[in-house]
Amino acid sequence: MMDNLRAASNHVVLKIILGLIILSFVLTGVGNYLIGGSGDYAAKVNGQEISRAQLDRAFNNERSRQQQMLGEQFSQLAGNEGYMQQMRQQALSQLVDEMLLDQYAKDLKLAISDEQIKQAIFSQPAFQTDGKFDNAKYLGIINSMGFSADQYAEALRKQLTTQQLISAIAGTDFTLSGETDALAALVSQQRVVRQATLSVDALAAKQQVSDDEIKNYYAQHKNSFLTPEQFRVSYLKLDAASMQQSASEADIQSWYDQHKADYVQPQRNRYSVIQLKSEADAQAVLDQLKQGGDFAALAKAKSIDPISARKGGDMGWLEPATTPDELKEANLTSKGQLSGVVKSSVGFLIVRLDDIQPEQVKPLAEVHDTIADKVKQEKALDAYYKLQQKVSDAASNDNASLASAEQAAGVKAVETDWFSRDSVPEALNFKPVEEAIFNGSLLGANGTPGSNSDMITVDGDRAFILRINEHKPETVKTLDEVKTQIADTLKHNKALQEAKAQAEKILAELKAGKQDALTAAGLKFGEAKTLTRNDQDASVQAVFALPQPQAGKPVYGTSEDMQGNVVLLALDEVKAGNLPDAQKKAMAQGIAQNNAQIAFDALLSNLRKEAKIKYGAAVQLQ
Repeated sequence: MMDNLRAASNHVVLKIILGLIILSFVLTGVGNYLIGGSGDYAAKVNGQEISRAQLDRAFNNERSRQQQMLGEQFSQLAGNEGYMQQMRQQALSQLVDEMLLDQYAKDLKLAISDEQIKQAIFSQPAFQTDGKFDNAKYLGIINSMGFSADQYAEALRKQLTTQQLISAIAGTDFTLSGETDALAALVSQQRVVRQATLSVDALAAKQQVSDDEIKNYYAQHKNSFLTPEQFRVSYLKLDAASMQQSASEADIQSWYDQHKADYVQPQRNRYSVIQLKSEADAQAVLDQLKQGGDFAALAKAKSIDPISARKGGDMGWLEPATTPDELKEANLTSKGQLSGVVKSSVGFLIVRLDDIQPEQVKPLAEVHDTIADKVKQEKALDAYYKLQQKVSDAASNDNASLASAEQAAGVKAVETDWFSRDSVPEALNFKPVEEAIFNGSLLGANGTPGSNSDMITVDGDRAFILRINEHKPETVKTLDEVKTQIADTLKHNKALQEAKAQAEKILAELKAGKQDALTAAGLKFGEAKTLTRNDQDASVQAVFALPQPQAGKPVYGTSEDMQGNVVLLALDEVKAGNLPDAQKKAMAQGIAQNNAQIAFDALLSNLRKEAKIKYGAAVQLQ
């Protein structure tokens, strides 16, 4: 059952359904869901209560979710009482649907066992560390969501029960082979068409517009001619990368002395091994070695490890962190010492300690340049943070200009040209900087220059102090500024209407059998081309909406191209296409999933019709 549930939940459509009906399990918790309300209730569904607290929690969590998703835009929506009321009604409707499904699942005696709950929790990657269930991590996550272990288990039980219900509905839908073949033929169909284009731009060049037409258009579309809010700012930029510092030999020596532990080379041992299949084989080789046998020759002849055998058993230099446990457990301490037979996961080993390199500290000369870079970087950062504090204090103490901050920084502020949100100078193209400019906090009364900004830090050890020098609010452009633009728009609109009228006239004549109608209009159809439903041609939708032509008798229609020109169409032929089996199978699955969603919607609709739903007094008054 759990495998079926996991497979069902991987379908996109079913995920959408699940998202709609189980979101409140995660968002609202289950404490009050199980206990019920003590006073006023939000709704009663077949006698079972949805508490006011549940509704408030679901509404507040949905509000928080939208606020995180929409950002500043949400503050405008939150001020709309109708929008917030609609959000609350949707939260209540979701809770009602959830309860109806839960009741229906109980009527069908659908149930999820404790063992299934346990396995579902253990299999969640979010609750695992290195692929294994981590109880501390699990408790930390569910506690942060406001759940106890029992509450989370109960919520998960309801979720899996609902999944079981959805899976049952989805599993009942199928598509007949004949239906799939017919739809595949329709989807893969190809159409041969010729096109003739009526150029709107050419017609627009011949149009005339009056001053009155321009004035009327301007009066009706003023909000389309806005000049965006604009700013001119001055700013000081501090950049740690530009504060290069020198590193004296004394500085380098001091840093080295304080960080010697970072440059310790641990003891390294050099081993040779002979690997054999059985303990008896290993003992036989060990006996030969004790009688004076050559280790390298025996390794090449007897070892079953081809890599070390080629090197006479040599394993190279190994540090403690890279030494296999079997070699460590051999407890070899002196150069040339030979182990006994060592059992390992790959067979049986004979180990020899060939050499020992004692622990040593890398000399300063070997790491001198690396340390010099570190010292320079640290000194630059230290100077950067000190200057940042100095400039910040100066800008705060003299808030009427950047003069004191300039003096503290030792550089003049950079002054920008006018810019808007859509044309922020590249030097200021950082989100924290843009927010400080556009959020209004640096403006005085009536949009006048206000105060200096706080120190604004951005990625890469950089920081800004800025102030607004001038500000222009959003304004409507004057008629003179947009007169030419409006005239062009009106000419284009007139030209488009004329092109459509011409096309309709030509189309009527073609349908009446007057084949010279196109020539009389100075037009001609281009070369025939074959279109499929997936082509990017702007006329595809219009072409496939035309009826099928009879042999030798084209079907005519109109469309528009990507440039807005009017296009006359002549559909000459409809040809059968071919849909690969994989695509045909995917299409059948998509149809089944869509039908499953329709069935699920119908189920919810029927449950609502048959249910006794009573809303609380407080909800009705809202």
